[in-house]
Amino acid sequence: MNVAVKIASSWKSKLDSEFQKPYFEQLIQFVKHEYQSRIVYPQGKEIFRAFDCVDFSDLKVVIIGQDPYHGSGQANGLCFSVHDGITIPPSLKNIFKEIQADVGKPIPKNGDLERWAKQGVLLLNATLTVRASSPGSHQNKGWETFTDAVIKQISDQKRNIVFLLWGAYAQKKGEIIDRNKHLVLMSAHPSPFSADRGFFGCKHFSKTNEYLKSKGIKEIDW
Repeated sequence: MNVAVKIASSWKSKLDSEFQKPYFEQLIQFVKHEYQSRIVYPQGKEIFRAFDCVDFSDLKVVIIGQDPYHGSGQANGLCFSVHDGITIPPSLKNIFKEIQADVGKPIPKNGDLERWAKQGVLLLNATLTVRASSPGSHQNKGWETFTDAVIKQISDQKRNIVFLLWGAYAQKKGEIIDRNKHLVLMSAHPSPFSADRGFFGCKHFSKTNEYLKSKGIKEIDW
C-alpha cells in the first residue's frame, strides 16, 4: 500500500522513500484514525506546514521542538508558533524576550512564526500531531523516526545550516547532525521551568546571523 502524503514538492523528492516504509504507512493509518475519532491538533491541512513554508533549497536554520501545542486553536504546524489572535504561550514569550535582549527587536504582538519560515527557518516538531489536552499522546508512533530522517537528509545534503537545539530532547535528537558541515547551537529550553538555566543570554539569534553572514548567506530578520 502506498501512502499519498501532501507535502511540498522540494521535500517530497527528498523524503519519498521514507513515505513508502512500513512504519510510515502504519503511522498514517494511526493518525487518520485519531483525526476521525478524537480531537487532534493541528488541523489536518497544517500537519506538514513546516515543510510548505520553506523550500529545501532555501533552508538556512532548523529549530527543533517536541510536541505540537495541545490546547484549542494553538498548534499551527510550526514549532513554538501559534496563529495570530492566539495568546502567546510562555516558551514563545521567552524566545521573544531573548530576541529583544540579543538583537534589540521589539516583542511582537502575535506569535505566528511563519515570517521566520518564509526566510528559510524550518520550525520542526519531533512529533507532528497530538491529541487535544494530552501532551505526548502521539509520541512513539513513528513521527520521531520520520523527523529523524528529515534531520539526516538536511545534515547529509546541505551545508552551513544552523541548528538551534533547546533542551535535552532536541539535543539528543540532534546527535545525528554533522558538526563539520553545520553550526549546532545548544541551550536550555525556553520553557519558564528552564529558561533561567541558560536559554536567557544564549544569544543564539545574533550567533545565527553572524554565522550566516560569514558564509555569505542573508541573515534572518528575527
